[in-house]
Amino acid sequence: MSTTMQTTKSEANTTPLQLALAWSFAGIPLLAGVAQTLVNAIKLFH
Repeated sequence: MSTTMQTTKSEANTTPLQLALAWSFAGIPLLAGVAQTLVNAIKLFH
């Protein structure tokens, strides 16, 4: 018994602006967290 799966190519019409907004949505909090971690690490070693 074999099953075949058909996949259809769906084109994602993502604009560069949408990509930039999505990366900003995730990237800005990530960078803020990394910066805060570095600040706390500097405090720890002083």
